[in-house]
Amino acid sequence: MKKLEEYVRSIPDFPEEGIIFRDVTSVLQDADGLHLAIDTMQEKIKDLDYDVVVGPESRGFIFGTPIAYNNHKPFVLIRKKGKLPCETVEKEYALEYGTAVIEMHKDSIKPGQKVLVVDDLIATGGTTKAMIELIEELGGEVVGVVVLIELAGLKGRERLQGYRLDSAICYEGK
Repeated sequence: MKKLEEYVRSIPDFPEEGIIFRDVTSVLQDADGLHLAIDTMQEKIKDLDYDVVVGPESRGFIFGTPIAYNNHKPFVLIRKKGKLPCETVEKEYALEYGTAVIEMHKDSIKPGQKVLVVDDLIATGGTTKAMIELIEELGGEVVGVVVLIELAGLKGRERLQGYRLDSAICYEGK
């Protein structure tokens, strides 16, 4: 059996020289890799008590939905601005090259619900921090964040101090 890291394709010098891009599509395109990814992420949070799973567009949907399904929990979408049809709350956050806005339905998290955030990757932590702020604005309590890949060199973990963060794979660089 291959290790999970062996399913991740590493592409040097993308999107710019000196960066190693960690491609999750190679994990998704292999049935064994996908199965191992979901199982590993679930194993990381098996002791966690949560009521609802939240995942961002688009790869958070891919990893969060099976975890919610397997544990008989509801799944809540976080999307880019303008994609959700009902009343929403939104959060603008900084990117390297500007800003972005994410939204979730205003009625998707009930006050006091314990929330697990699931995504494919954490880098600087900006998107994850914005998601946490949205969830807390609705009265939810973020009890954990689980990701497939953590790029430790970008220090996203530091930005999430005070929150539990589990990663299936941790790369020391960027």
